[in-house]
Amino acid sequence: MTAAHPWTRYVAIGDSFTEGIGDPEPAVPGGSRGWADRVAEVLAETAEGGPQGFAYANLAIRGRLLDQILAEQVDAALELKPDLITISAGGNDVIRPGSDPDAITRRYEAGLRRLVSDGATVVVFTGPDPGRTAVLGLVRGKAAIYNENVRALASRYGARVADLWKLSELRDPRMWAPDRLHFSPVGHHTIARMVLDTLEVPNSLEPFKPEPLPAVTWRRASRENIDWAREYFVPWIGRRLTGRSSGDGVQPKRPGLGSVR
Repeated sequence: MTAAHPWTRYVAIGDSFTEGIGDPEPAVPGGSRGWADRVAEVLAETAEGGPQGFAYANLAIRGRLLDQILAEQVDAALELKPDLITISAGGNDVIRPGSDPDAITRRYEAGLRRLVSDGATVVVFTGPDPGRTAVLGLVRGKAAIYNENVRALASRYGARVADLWKLSELRDPRMWAPDRLHFSPVGHHTIARMVLDTLEVPNSLEPFKPEPLPAVTWRRASRENIDWAREYFVPWIGRRLTGRSSGDGVQPKRPGLGSVR
């Protein structure tokens, strides 16, 4: 069998996006599957020698800010001697009031420089376009600046870019979990397909072909927005104000390299 890719040791680092929040699956470690697990599954299937010749670790923890990811996950990832690393970081910093995307980028660069130092293929992410998203649409300008900075760093350090901003499918509300902050199972599936395309790995993941959404009245949309704010947004603000995180006490779901299944 001819291998579809050269990688045998994949480590994913980041926050809730990479942990897989929004894509619940009780049978997998941590109870969330997500795009990174899906990518690892395909890479294992197409690895030289089959799944036995491929190992995967996922160090991501929900709620982590950039400095926490750099301090807790970068060295831990490099200790595993990966030949493929994905990093998505900084998004939680960008959406915070008063944050500076250029200052975030300078800290991000230090981490990226370390990740590429051992010769691994590194994949970085831009954030999705929040322009049509309630509340998060307010930080669209900052997000766009940060994305351009990440693209520039990727070019400088030879990293590949998984470009969520350009992934137009993510504008569909079915791509998002009920909290509107994380991706749904179909969203994670779509992102996994894009990441594999970024790696130039052939795969059989089906593209998103949705049926048209029914029209929603203004009254229903307003009610849904109020319900969303009460159930998800207000608790999120509360955690920010009290210095708490959804990741407090959470450990990485796959802290060491191992088989995907």
